[in-house]
Amino acid sequence: MAKRDYYEVLGVGKNASADELKKAYRRHAVQHHPDRGGDEAKFREISEAYEVLKDPSKRQRYDQFGHAGVGSSAASDGGPFGGFGGTAQDFSFDFGDLGLGDIFGSFFGGDVGGGRRGQKSRGQDVETNVEIGFEQAVFGTEIDLNLTMQDTCSHCSGTTVEPGYDLKTCDTCKGAGQVTNVMRTVFGNIQQSAPCPKCQGTGRIPEKVCSVCHGKGTERRNQNVSLKIPAGVDDGATIRLREHGEAIAHGPKGDLYVNIRVRPHKKFTREGDLILSTEHIGMVDAALGTEIDVDTVDGPIRMKVPAGTQSGTDFKLSGHGVPHLNKKSRGSHIVTMAVDTPTKLSKDQKDLLESLRNN
Repeated sequence: MAKRDYYEVLGVGKNASADELKKAYRRHAVQHHPDRGGDEAKFREISEAYEVLKDPSKRQRYDQFGHAGVGSSAASDGGPFGGFGGTAQDFSFDFGDLGLGDIFGSFFGGDVGGGRRGQKSRGQDVETNVEIGFEQAVFGTEIDLNLTMQDTCSHCSGTTVEPGYDLKTCDTCKGAGQVTNVMRTVFGNIQQSAPCPKCQGTGRIPEKVCSVCHGKGTERRNQNVSLKIPAGVDDGATIRLREHGEAIAHGPKGDLYVNIRVRPHKKFTREGDLILSTEHIGMVDAALGTEIDVDTVDGPIRMKVPAGTQSGTDFKLSGHGVPHLNKKSRGSHIVTMAVDTPTKLSKDQKDLLESLRNN
C-alpha cells in the first residue's frame, strides 16, 4: 500500500510552521496512542510523519523527492511496537517520545521485568555496550561477547543440592512456600503472606547444600555469547537476547540487553535508511557538466552531473542506502554537490572570466 502524504497524515498544509506541526502531532498522538486504546498503525504513521517534517533538512528532501528522499524511519518498520518477535533475539529502538513524555512516559523505560508479576523469580537482566563500524551496521555482522556474570552452577546444575542428595520439605513453611505474618493496626489485625525466607518460596530445601555454590545455585564465570547484528541496525539500537542474562536457582535466566554504538564514518552520514555524502566539483565542471566517481558503501559509482548544476543540489542513487530491517529492499544514497569557487587565479584565467562576464 502506498504511503499517505505526511502533511495529510498530520492534517496540516505544506506551509505549516514548526509550532503548527507540533500541535497537530500532539493532538493526533493522544488520540491514537496504543496505551490509550488507539490504533497502533495510525500512531506509527503519525510519528513517522512528524519525525520527518519537524527536521528542516528532511522536510526539504521530502518536498523535493517525496517518500524516497527521506527513507524509512523506525516507526515504518515497527517502531517501538513492531519488534522482531518470535525469536530468542529481539530488538527495540528508542527514538524518544517526541515531547510527549509527560503524557505517556517513556516507551522503553521502567522495570524491564514489568508484566511478570505473579510469575516465578528470574535471574537479573544484564546490559552491555558494543561498538561496530559504519559498514557493519549497514550490512550486518556477527560478533562474540565475553561477559562475566552469574551462571548455573556446574556442580549441582542449579538445583542447590550436593550431588547424591535430594530436596526435602521446608521445615519453616511446611512446603507451602509462603509464611503468614499478622500485623496489628488501628483497623484490627491484618494477615500478610510473603515468600518463605528459608526456601525462597519453593517449599523445598536441600538435604545437603551444594559444596561449590553453597546453596545459591549459581557461580560467577566468563561466558561467550554469539550476537548476530542485522543489516540496517542504527546507532542507539538495543538488541535483547532472551535468557542470556544472569542465572538464578529454580528459575529462568534474565535477559541480555546489548546497546549498539556505531562509529562515525569519515565521509558518510546516515538518516534512517538514507546515506548522505558531499562531492566537490569545480565551477567550470558545474557549468558545463561532467561525470564523477562517487564513493558509496558498495564501492565507487560513476555519476553524471548535468550542465548548470548549482551548489547544494542533491542527487539520488537509488538502492545504495541502508537495507530495511527484515526486508530485502534498501534506501537511497543522497549526494549533495558542492561547487568550489577558485580563490587563486592566473592572469589569463582572470582575463577569461572577465570576458565571460562582459559577454
